[in-house]
Amino acid sequence: MSSATPGTDPLWDHLADHPVARGWLRVRAADRAHPQVLDGFVATFVLLIGLVDLFRNGEYRSLFGLNTEPTWVLALTAAAQALPLVRRRRAPLTVFWVVLAVCALQWALGFALRSDLSLMIVLYGVARYAPPRRLPWVAAAVLPCITVLAWRVEPLSRRPWTGLFFMACAATAAAALGLAARIRQAQLAALADRAATLEVEREQRERLATADERARVSRELHDIVGHSLAVIIGLADGGAAQAELRPERGPEVLRIIAETGRESLGELRRTLGALRAEVPDDAAPGSATPGHQVGGPVVGGPVAGGAIGGAELHPQPGTAELGVLCERLRAAGPTVTYTASGHTAALPPGLQLAVYRIVQEALTNSLKHAGPGTDVRVSVAADLRAAEVRVRVDDSGGEPETTPAAGSGHGLIGLRERAALAGGSVTAGPRPGGGWSVAAILPMPLPDDPSEAEEEDR
Repeated sequence: MSSATPGTDPLWDHLADHPVARGWLRVRAADRAHPQVLDGFVATFVLLIGLVDLFRNGEYRSLFGLNTEPTWVLALTAAAQALPLVRRRRAPLTVFWVVLAVCALQWALGFALRSDLSLMIVLYGVARYAPPRRLPWVAAAVLPCITVLAWRVEPLSRRPWTGLFFMACAATAAAALGLAARIRQAQLAALADRAATLEVEREQRERLATADERARVSRELHDIVGHSLAVIIGLADGGAAQAELRPERGPEVLRIIAETGRESLGELRRTLGALRAEVPDDAAPGSATPGHQVGGPVVGGPVAGGAIGGAELHPQPGTAELGVLCERLRAAGPTVTYTASGHTAALPPGLQLAVYRIVQEALTNSLKHAGPGTDVRVSVAADLRAAEVRVRVDDSGGEPETTPAAGSGHGLIGLRERAALAGGSVTAGPRPGGGWSVAAILPMPLPDDPSEAEEEDR
């Protein structure tokens, strides 16, 4: 059975709206704001009920021994029991020892006042505010005093053991209430700390998610813009060198440059458009096309059309577009050989995108640093038995026609980040015979049916 909470249970809401409940909440709020005011009221109340005994006559005055003491002694005793309560929270132990001493003295003299209630109040204060290790000493001091009360003051002295039992129960109840309030305060403080910690953790997760999204977008833009600009620069340099020898190739080079720039611009728009995309209000939460991710650059799936937020969405490139990628690089001058083995078209869209971007970045680096005269070999192998995809891009090196600008190293960093996100690794370095080599190993999910892997191997 679930516990009632405000706003969910009509009975609870009715009780919370009761004038008594509202008044109690206002008293609690005032006490938290000005605790000394409530302590002053408590001290005044105890003093008044003690002074009332001075004007009592008859059987009550003779029963509690009031007729044996002068009035000024009774008034002084009531004041000594009540006034220290003003500091019961700031100095609970000191107030307790003062009140206990006054009570013990008057009980030893054989009289009792209504202001003896202050002993129960200070017991509550000790259990509520004092260090818990002091409680055994407090209990050891209270027990002899209430024993004196049970044996010295009428009418308790007529049946002292019964009186001692009830006084011990009252003292225990006062201390238990203080401990219960102390535990409740500790629980509320723990809940507040936990709420603050969760809020900090939520903000940290948001900042980490934002940083991760920025890094992901940075990788996408670096791959898109970097590769296209490298191809355009290579084509422009080659076209400028051959303008005098073969002027008839000028229009073809310009056409390839325009197509490359147009394709890069379209891919850039799709990426940024997907990041800014907003799902329509009338779209159901589960109505998105499977394989499409709105809000990030990865948009893969069987549907190649559609527009969200004014940006037309297309599947992200995969292993099927590697041939086109190599053909585009050939137009810039390098000789590119591409081989594929295994069922690379059956890889998940995210893994295909990772393979495509790794090959794209490696080809961009080869064109940028080795120049258009290099020979590049690209191989992609999907090994179902080893459950991994191996990607390798080797170039023969060479002298670039123009001196490339000093790189920042973001390309290799992006390669390693992509491989790490896919659960794999990338190694890059110079080849023994000259040139540069990039090798990546990415894990691939195994097919649900083991016979598929055996059939693929055959």
